Amino acid sequence: MALKKKIAVIVGSMRKESFNRKMAHALAKLAPETLELEIVEIKDLPMYNQDLESDFPESWKQFKESIDAADGILFVTPEYNRSLPAVLKNALDIASRPYGKNSWNGKPGGVVSVSISALGGFGANHHLRQCAVYLNIPMMQQPEAYIGKAEELFDENGAIKNEDTENFVKHFIDSYARWVKAHTS
Repeated sequence: MALKKKIAVIVGSMRKESFNRKMAHALAKLAPETLELEIVEIKDLPMYNQDLESDFPESWKQFKESIDAADGILFVTPEYNRSLPAVLKNALDIASRPYGKNSWNGKPGGVVSVSISALGGFGANHHLRQCAVYLNIPMMQQPEAYIGKAEELFDENGAIKNEDTENFVKHFIDSYARWVKAHTS
């Protein structure tokens, strides 16, 4: 049997009852056996400041090590003010530094945006993709995953309630597994 590909899951919400964290857990549950999804926490990372690069904070080092060890990256994010959350942008900046030591480089990526809005986090999804181009994260183009009406998605145990949504999420994570396979050696 082939080795599982280790996927770092970055959740762009720090909220305790985050719909995006619930989606990350749903993705892990629905993932094929070829993937091992693990949430890599970003909530406690100090804000990026180039002055700290000469003596990287320990939390930055640990975060970069987690990204370095991953075979791929899966982002699950809400949308704040038509863009990605600051905590997510901070994580992108930290793992890309110092200059020339970009931990994201070449890691196959995917993004799911989850929002209470009917637009499903379209703006955050696309702004994240724009950042990924510069960071050399080859992002899966299809299927796109903008999931709206998040407040209606999950039952009291965090499981996806709607069968059509669950089928779509399963299709997404299966497609992502193929993307990872095609972009890793």
